[in-house]
Amino acid sequence: MHFQLQEAITNVLLLWILTAPHEFAHAWVATLLGDDTPRRDGRVTLNPVAHVDWLGTAILPFATSLLGGGFLGWGKPVRTDPSKLKGGLNGLALVALAGPFSNVIFAVVLGVVAVAIAHVSPALAQFAVRGVWLSLYLGIFNLLPVPPLDGSKLLLAARIPMAIYLEISRFGFMLLIVAVSVSDFGRWMNQWSIWGARTILTMLQ
Repeated sequence: MHFQLQEAITNVLLLWILTAPHEFAHAWVATLLGDDTPRRDGRVTLNPVAHVDWLGTAILPFATSLLGGGFLGWGKPVRTDPSKLKGGLNGLALVALAGPFSNVIFAVVLGVVAVAIAHVSPALAQFAVRGVWLSLYLGIFNLLPVPPLDGSKLLLAARIPMAIYLEISRFGFMLLIVAVSVSDFGRWMNQWSIWGARTILTMLQ
């Protein structure tokens, strides 16, 4: 078996960088909608340490990248109280979508950086290019309707019965493994992310 150590280290480093704006976006939008829970939890910050889930932001992404079995990773979920959010469960949907939307914005930012420094520091530019791809990948990945990902909050906003949500939660980890490593969906997410990254970089050049 061929271990991809450099790719694993790069992916985890980028994930730490990308997790901060993603989780901050959740916390910021929740605060704007009237929920003070993220602020009390210390989540309205761009400090990556505040958003680290050691299983989802370090162990799993390193292991899946090292073994070449796709990429599986997430940040520490931001706690919200739908009863405090303007719009209730509809507000919860906005909070959930804020994270993936921030991934698209940050992908564009990294694309600008990559193009700007391409001739000055090719190695750093390549790192930024990988960040464009990974940011888009994480945005798509987080929309999967599986707890603890953002897409699962959209299920709640769609008013699915809580019993069904809890049942999905029981098998959430295995569903994510299958989606990324076994099914074709992991390959599709990768292809969509590559296409998106190429589109962004082409438009910026």
